[in-house]
Amino acid sequence: MIEITDAAAAELKQLLEEQNKKDHGLRIYAAGQGCRGINYGLSLEKTPKNEDDVLESKGIKIIISKDLKEDIEELEIDFIDNDHGKGFVINNPGMECGPGCGSCG
Repeated sequence: MIEITDAAAAELKQLLEEQNKKDHGLRIYAAGQGCRGINYGLSLEKTPKNEDDVLESKGIKIIISKDLKEDIEELEIDFIDNDHGKGFVINNPGMECGPGCGSCG
């Protein structure tokens, strides 16, 4: 199940309000490949496509392509605001670091 943290939900609701896009959802999409598997991106989208599934977490509509659904069952979307910056972070605890990766813990 895809989970949106309380911090991310609050930030998304504020963003949707500020941009007058309350009828939009959060699209999760594949954005390349890294040592831990698929990298994901986020965007706001109004209308799902026929090949999409629509879920909800904490009052936020989540739009994902049906072919990605199994890959992101444990995905967590968080929002951070610290000394290094602020923004949305996508965590996928089900992905392990691959061989030869020097950037993972």
